[in-house]
Amino acid sequence: MVHGFPHIDTVRSAITALYRRISRDGMHAYATSLVPADAAFSDVDDLHLGAQRVAHAMVRHLRLPDARMIVGFRRMDHAASVELAAGPEYFIELNDRFRTHRRDIGAALAHEVMHVLLHRLGLEFPGTRDNEILTDTAAAYLGAGWLLLDAFREDATSSQKLGYLTPEEFGYVLAKRALVFDEDPSPWFTSPQAYTAYAKGRDLALRDGRQPPLREAGWAGRRRYAKDRRYARDHPGAAAGPGVPYAFEVEGQGQGLRVSFDCPTCHQRIRVPVRGRVRARCGLCRTVLECDT
Repeated sequence: MVHGFPHIDTVRSAITALYRRISRDGMHAYATSLVPADAAFSDVDDLHLGAQRVAHAMVRHLRLPDARMIVGFRRMDHAASVELAAGPEYFIELNDRFRTHRRDIGAALAHEVMHVLLHRLGLEFPGTRDNEILTDTAAAYLGAGWLLLDAFREDATSSQKLGYLTPEEFGYVLAKRALVFDEDPSPWFTSPQAYTAYAKGRDLALRDGRQPPLREAGWAGRRRYAKDRRYARDHPGAAAGPGVPYAFEVEGQGQGLRVSFDCPTCHQRIRVPVRGRVRARCGLCRTVLECDT
């Protein structure tokens, strides 16, 4: 079981790609997550009818009204797969183990139905690994992927995880979503390990909004920023030190400096003049940022 944030750069690129393809207003159409009742699946439910019901809930939540999901079960190495075609029917196959692990059927379907939405949007990353990370990120950010984190369970003798993101990375994406839509998913978790992973991801998501030149940056970050700014003024064109989230560049005809940094909401790169306190608006997600440059 891999933990931590090994795919965080790809995750952040995926969030940017979603905003670029769907737009800020389109993203806000997903401000309410899939509710737990829509993914609930008990042992007394009919297997196939129940799977079709949950798949329909996913389709409705992800705004795919003219897509029909046909769900079956078979033995396979992976958790699930979907046949991506022109539609309107899409065939999803789930691993046979979900016949007896029904509580996680919603999580598996969240990933596969998201594949259909991204296919219809024409949004993909090169390479299987990055494309699957995009799919997990999109599922979590658009309100269905909290089920994937809730499927994470670990104890002294066994562990289970669905999806390509680590549990902490799922927590990070869910926390980024929560900060934008003011929606806390943690009360829905049935897995205590999911709650722990969400808390760790939330810590990193909050740090995104406390990096210089943002005004909420802490004392240590502000001190490092001031030192790098002085160096940039004395050495025009020199790169900032390693591991810093900003970069300085000369502003046209040597008239001053600009600093560039990632928007803490969508991770689009933003450039502002180095002129003390300024207010910047991200052109992609429209977040207003208070900066001390």
